[in-house]
Amino acid sequence: MINMFDPDQLRTFLAVERAGGFTAAGRILGLRQSTVSGHIARLEQASGRELFRRDTRNLALTADGAAMVGFARAILDAQARAERYFSESRLTGLIRLGASDDVMGRELPDVLFEFQRSHPGVDLELHVGLSENLKTRMAAGELDLMVAKRLPGEQHGELLWRDRLVWAGRSGATGFEDPVPLVTYPPPSITRHVALRALEREGRTWRIACVSDSQLGLRAAVLAGLGVIVHAESLLPPGLFAVEDARLPGLGELEFVLLRRHEAMSEHERALYEAITAGARRLRAATASSPVGAGR
Repeated sequence: MINMFDPDQLRTFLAVERAGGFTAAGRILGLRQSTVSGHIARLEQASGRELFRRDTRNLALTADGAAMVGFARAILDAQARAERYFSESRLTGLIRLGASDDVMGRELPDVLFEFQRSHPGVDLELHVGLSENLKTRMAAGELDLMVAKRLPGEQHGELLWRDRLVWAGRSGATGFEDPVPLVTYPPPSITRHVALRALEREGRTWRIACVSDSQLGLRAAVLAGLGVIVHAESLLPPGLFAVEDARLPGLGELEFVLLRRHEAMSEHERALYEAITAGARRLRAATASSPVGAGR
């Protein structure tokens, strides 16, 4: 019986149910209203039941339509699971991946989740830390791939995206007098280096208010009002905002890069490499369309 329900028609049906109308569903799906109407008509024909009750002003599910919502979701979910199962790669191996602490808060966890679902035979060993420390470990042969930060002008790694560096604090934070209270990673942090160099350039003094090797600790310190942090704008942790204070010096940009230990990667390393670069493209697109990205 399931074979009589076309997946495209089921997707259209669920879109109409969510959007509350044929025209709105068409906009979501990129289909003409006539196509949406045709999908619903053929689905009703296949089921032998009326799924929507229509009048000139309202569209509502019938009792059979309400039942179809559950069936449609189950059918589409089963189809997706079957497609994943039969299209799964049989890659095997171990990848030792390094990642700077701040990139773990945005796109990378979702990329790794999808990679593990697509390649369950590949084991990931994740190492999170400061970019400069991770680079040392890669040079020692302890990592295979690494997502890290670099300063503009440096050449190592494949560029994933550029980000504006900002002074960040809790909501409403402003008016940082000398000495500027800094919340920062320990050396050899790149953002720490940029912050101190910028303050020195402007003749400002500072004090280190908090040092933590984790973004969780830094975020807690900033939210507690201990000071201000230098951070990539698109990766700001929840609750932190760019500080609007003209007395704080400009910081420039930071670059996020993907490094590999071997020039000729294994098949499973290449698969993760491509998954990370695809995730970076999505992040660039999302940042470009966001209010933050628009002001960069």
